[in-house]
Amino acid sequence: MPLTPATEADIQVVSKQLGRPARDIVAIAARCVCGKPTVVQTAPRLSDGTPFPTTYYMTHPGATAAFSRLEASGLMAELQARLAVDQELAEAYRLAHESYLADRSELMKSTGDVPEIEGISAGGMPVRVKCLHALAGHALAAGPGVNPIGDIALELCTWSPDRCVCSVTTDVTNQ
Repeated sequence: MPLTPATEADIQVVSKQLGRPARDIVAIAARCVCGKPTVVQTAPRLSDGTPFPTTYYMTHPGATAAFSRLEASGLMAELQARLAVDQELAEAYRLAHESYLADRSELMKSTGDVPEIEGISAGGMPVRVKCLHALAGHALAAGPGVNPIGDIALELCTWSPDRCVCSVTTDVTNQ
């Protein structure tokens, strides 16, 4: 999926989505069908100097709530167990980790290296299932087939990037 430059309006929307000022957004990695940001691409080092390994950060309130419900349902433990027995899934997940690192490496060409997070992706990759928000965010940013755990989470989620619920989940559409 193509990244789009974050406009000042996008940053204002993301700030409202998060309930705090948005920090160090490099681009919008995925959008709702209405055009509002869903996933942002964040600098690997925040402006205060903090290393930030979560390159793709989900901001959409409806999505984050739905993925929190999935996490509470026990899905992460189920997917973790599948990784232990399904070698094809485990290999695809390892490749998703490599893809994430490659995306960040490309980003660091313009933002500078961050050795503190070298080899660290997000969501527990490549061997754990730790955060469905991060994994689904990567799947939305990279497109179908790149992050299998993120793809599974998106399939099972009550929220969909193809159906706008922005006005239901936040007042950002009433700007």
